Amino acid sequence: MNIESLRDFVLSFADVEETTPFGPDTLVYKVNGKIFFLMGLDNDPLQFNVKCDPDEAVELRERYPQSVLPGYHMNKKHWNTIVIDGVLSSKQLKGFIEASYRLVRK
Repeated sequence: MNIESLRDFVLSFADVEETTPFGPDTLVYKVNGKIFFLMGLDNDPLQFNVKCDPDEAVELRERYPQSVLPGYHMNKKHWNTIVIDGVLSSKQLKGFIEASYRLVRK
């Protein structure tokens, strides 16, 4: 996945707002006024942050130690940074984003 396909996927959810509160190099997506997805435009490899159930967050970090990291500049208990390095499939990446959206939308 690339920046454009990630952006299109995130914006396909209902009531999503795209913002840039941290400057023009970081896209921030909110639902109900709360952040559920962040993506830096200058990262190589591409990566993004998503909210996650705390127990699942730890499990994912253990299962994919190079691709799922504690949330960069976020609460490490509730956020993961997902690195797009070819280890995780597009289906998995989309699943992380959808789970974050549902968690925050509640």
